[in-house]
Amino acid sequence: MELGIVLMGALVGLLVGLTGVGGASLLTPLLLLLGIPATVAVGTDLFYNSITKLFGSIQHIRQRTLDWMLVLYLAAGSIPGAVLAISLLKFYPPLHDYQEQVIKHALGIVLIFVALVSLAKVWFVRFDNGRIQNKPLSQKRLLTISIGLVLGFIVGLTSIGSGSLFALAMMLFYRLSAAQLVGTDIVHAFLLVTAASLMHAGFGHINYMLALNLLIGSVPGVLIGSRLTAKLPPKPLRTVMATIIFISGLKLI
Repeated sequence: MELGIVLMGALVGLLVGLTGVGGASLLTPLLLLLGIPATVAVGTDLFYNSITKLFGSIQHIRQRTLDWMLVLYLAAGSIPGAVLAISLLKFYPPLHDYQEQVIKHALGIVLIFVALVSLAKVWFVRFDNGRIQNKPLSQKRLLTISIGLVLGFIVGLTSIGSGSLFALAMMLFYRLSAAQLVGTDIVHAFLLVTAASLMHAGFGHINYMLALNLLIGSVPGVLIGSRLTAKLPPKPLRTVMATIIFISGLKLI
């Protein structure tokens, strides 16, 4: 067990618990800062996210706070999208030869977007697109699969967005209760990051000891952070975190 990595996991977990900002948006840039190769940082982060989202998925499935058909339609696009991104990086020579740079630049762009989305969620009441939201899911099948394909490609490439980007899409295009939105987001994210992490595992891109050390620290960190949320103002905390993510994104471009 490496104490420094455990403490970093605890810090990420604490910040996730305090602010609700996605762990991948915080963890992947930190791993790059430590000198971890981009492919290993992405693969390890996806594996780490798969483990953490498993427990949340079990809870929401028990509570039935999710829309299973929406999960399946999104996964029908997102899993092939993630597989495509990872496969292109591995087997398409123009991308494979420069995959470290490609991942870092893509990561920077996605981090900036996630930061802006986080700020929008903090300072604006809600997204309302009633005309599309009120349509039945059966009429939005192609739209849903397409959203999954595009965002899944981004997640496969960068490990970021399995929660935040899909949550934004669900707020924009679907009529869900708050509990359903969270449950659908977490269960779909579990399926997506698990599929993507299996791909990376097959290519040897996962550092399992690193992931284990991060998990040892992050689990208590999330619990402590979640308890502290009632005592600290959420808007300033989320604004600071979004700003840090935005700056991290700029440095990677």
